[in-house]
Amino acid sequence: MNVGILKEIKVAENRVAMTPAGVETMKAHGHSVMVEKSAGEGSGFADAAYVQAGAELIENPAEIYARSEMVMHVKEPQPSEYDLVREGQIVFTYFHFAPNEQLTRAFVANKSIAIAYETVEGPRGDLPLLTPMSEVAGRMSMQEAAKYLERSYNGRGVLLGGVTGVAPATVVVVGGGVVGTNAAQMACGLGAKVYLLDMNLDRLRYLSEIMPKNCFPMMSSRTLLRELVMEADVVIGAVLVAGTKAPRLVTREMLKTMKKGAVIVDVAIDQGGCFETSKPTTHTEPTYEVDGIIHYCVANMPGAVPVTSTMALTNATLPYAVQLANHGWKNAARHNHGVKTGLNMVHGSVTYKGVADAFNLDYTPVETVL
Repeated sequence: MNVGILKEIKVAENRVAMTPAGVETMKAHGHSVMVEKSAGEGSGFADAAYVQAGAELIENPAEIYARSEMVMHVKEPQPSEYDLVREGQIVFTYFHFAPNEQLTRAFVANKSIAIAYETVEGPRGDLPLLTPMSEVAGRMSMQEAAKYLERSYNGRGVLLGGVTGVAPATVVVVGGGVVGTNAAQMACGLGAKVYLLDMNLDRLRYLSEIMPKNCFPMMSSRTLLRELVMEADVVIGAVLVAGTKAPRLVTREMLKTMKKGAVIVDVAIDQGGCFETSKPTTHTEPTYEVDGIIHYCVANMPGAVPVTSTMALTNATLPYAVQLANHGWKNAARHNHGVKTGLNMVHGSVTYKGVADAFNLDYTPVETVL
């Protein structure tokens, strides 16, 4: 199969969909790999490394789209790319269709095979291609929160861990999955007082066993959340419902009760965000204020640490890319549950229910296209 690796063009996105080592693996399986020139530079991979691994360097994305049977991105294709995607072409990337109607309708129209990293399921119902970036984003969320608490950024001027004789900051993490657990671990390590909320009692028992003593796993409810945000210096939104819009849990009214200069970090912004006042931001303009509360809602947080993120992402996506290239999308989906659940659109049919429901589109069960 001819596989194309595209340069990311989303603002301040420095990751790349495949490392030179990944290219070498694809070549070992008999596939041709085209890499757009300078695609890996932001992640520390020079063009020469891709050439040495056996890739063909291509000057522009149009040629890659024209010649590839499968193209790989990290982030969703941007509007300038919509017309380049061909009917029947496999596009393998993070799509996050549910909050983006323009993207969704463009991919219905182009009749490609859209396979979304974020809905690929593992054998235990986990999300193996989302997990590594969730780990990165969870840990980054506390780095960013600690920074924007500083007075120079109009924050409260509070040190997360406090010091001798001075109380630490209070951190509320909404969601006890991969993002939330990593965020809470970082906050605990810095010495903050951390409330970690989830609605799964078994998960809370597990978190109670593994988390440090300054972390308090608690059953989430609207009443408890309303109380805790008044106390919080930092609130981390880490709620995910795979493939669908995130629920809006922190309302504008709750926001008005928070301490001025507090920081909220919405890691769920890729799926629409879990704060009522959230809107996507970029690494170049990462924050804004509403009612005196600093909002950090960068939609591609791991792009700020691309060396770590690219290697972690390739480790997870490469086995699926190899299967797709070896067997084609249909046979791969028939024999690999993860590929099957990753199918969001097939020849103009929406095959992921959460995406169809988001925009009242006709839903086609994936079994019918296999």
